[in-house]
Amino acid sequence: MDSFLATPFSEPPYFLLLTAIVFTVVFLRYLLFSGFYHYLFYRWLGPRFSRRILNGPSWPKQQLRREVWRSLLASLVFALSGTLLVIAWQRGWTRIYLDWSAHAWWYHPLSLLLALFLQDTYYYWLHRWMHRPRVYRRIHKWHHDSIRTSSLTSFSFHPVESTLQAVFVPALILFLPMHLIVLFVYLLIMTLSGTINHAGVEVFPAGAERHWLGKWIIGATHHDQHHKLFRVNFGLYFTFWDRWMRTESRDYEETFRRHTGGK
Repeated sequence: MDSFLATPFSEPPYFLLLTAIVFTVVFLRYLLFSGFYHYLFYRWLGPRFSRRILNGPSWPKQQLRREVWRSLLASLVFALSGTLLVIAWQRGWTRIYLDWSAHAWWYHPLSLLLALFLQDTYYYWLHRWMHRPRVYRRIHKWHHDSIRTSSLTSFSFHPVESTLQAVFVPALILFLPMHLIVLFVYLLIMTLSGTINHAGVEVFPAGAERHWLGKWIIGATHHDQHHKLFRVNFGLYFTFWDRWMRTESRDYEETFRRHTGGK
């Protein structure tokens, strides 16, 4: 770790090398995870999940090619963000730490939950802004071109929207202390959530929409309604802001029950 932190990534050759490595990891992770998720629920478990299928089982090839191309551009933006984060860490500008004993044990899960809530808050209001007509036409429409979403839709963003999303994590780490492993878990949750919410298959159990915890977590049905109805369900991870601001679809719970067989 010491040798890694001592590498001068701010110098052009190392900067380009690290960006290329991060880009490869981000883009391949996106392709492999999205492909595995699609195969798991649409091929292997397909017969058992037929009721839970919101979209598909097939999409126009033109849409899938468009999603991969736009996701490649988004991955490049995220890779640049990751490289800048590493440089900031090297220079001691971030609050990333490696010693678990630097904070009490309860702080580690708390920092994760706090990061998720803060990002959810940031994204909710950013998302509302991106649905303003002029902004939507120029930026956010790229993502909404996929009305029938697939697991590949999760990274399909306009470069400007990708940038607005990519700045959050580096900015967060400037003031929120977070262990490096907790940061990796946070990034993993981001990938998992994006895939689940766009894959077009509801994986949450029946009754989750009324469970004391499940009702606050966004899944495929919740976000699928956003892509089809446009003016509802703006949240990222949680339903807090949609419920507080009354932007949650009125028939979300009924739709969820219909696809999960709940009462």
